[in-house]
Amino acid sequence: MQATSATERRTPLTRERVLGTAIELADRDGIEALSMRKLGQALHVDAMALYRHVRNKDDMLDGIVEVLIAEIERPATTADWKATLRAQSMAARQVMLRHPWARRVLEDRPKGGPVFLAYIESVLTTMREGGFSVELAHHVLHVMGSRIFGFNQDLLEDKAPPPSAEQAALMIRALAPYPHVVEMAQSVSHDGVLGPCDDDVEFAFGLDLILDGLERQLAAPATAR
Repeated sequence: MQATSATERRTPLTRERVLGTAIELADRDGIEALSMRKLGQALHVDAMALYRHVRNKDDMLDGIVEVLIAEIERPATTADWKATLRAQSMAARQVMLRHPWARRVLEDRPKGGPVFLAYIESVLTTMREGGFSVELAHHVLHVMGSRIFGFNQDLLEDKAPPPSAEQAALMIRALAPYPHVVEMAQSVSHDGVLGPCDDDVEFAFGLDLILDGLERQLAAPATAR
């Protein structure tokens, strides 16, 4: 362990190393636990040394966003815009699943840096080369929204663990005045009990629904759009 620490101290401190370590800490302890002091401890340097590479915590979080976006694999652009956009979104989802805290950081930080703009440019390139007008491509960015970055705002999102059989029975009884809610909660997608939805399935379902609708829009006469 001492040898490892000595090696880490000899490794030059760079912005890339600072941001990479910040992401490792967030993966391990959550983004709320990330601080300049803890980051300095992880890098075996005084926290003040970090300010040569990140101006402040906001700059560190902005840098983290750029690292995460750069981590998203870019599928090869093909003539099939639909398959390319789907692959792009699903690749982004893999990054979000690796870093569960990343969604909140991405939502909260300003979006205008070169890495972010390059990512949006790649999405727009796929659409423009696929035949989308500038106006329709603009609509797509709004409709696809967070799905381009591998997540979505979900009315039914629930991170709580599944209830026990006894808890589920009590919940079902409490929901008796709402028969359609009970029906949905006990549907096949929930394995017959109250519990969390399969987020991957719901993400892909929504993504395909949007892409199918965009395909129809692209095929429709311009006057009908």
